[in-house]
Amino acid sequence: MNNCVAHCNYCADACLDEDNLEMMVTCIRTDRACAEICNATAALLAFDHASAKAMVEQCRAICKECAEECEKHDSQHCKDCAEACKKCAEACETYLA
Repeated sequence: MNNCVAHCNYCADACLDEDNLEMMVTCIRTDRACAEICNATAALLAFDHASAKAMVEQCRAICKECAEECEKHDSQHCKDCAEACKKCAEACETYLA
């Protein structure tokens, strides 16, 4: 999850430097939301809180959403972020299984 957080934060920041900033607004917002959910989920998993499963489900959902959004863009930072989000979503699936 921490890798996903790092990629989402980097992607959101790099999107701010894109020429067509309006086109990147949804990507930036999704990156930020994904980073926050992944960070909170990792914290809950660290001490096995009772709501961890629900957070992992939410984490999986936002990671999938973020990957889909980032795949719409050609920038390398978006491609890298999409890959990190897919891996995080897969890790969530494994946890939930």
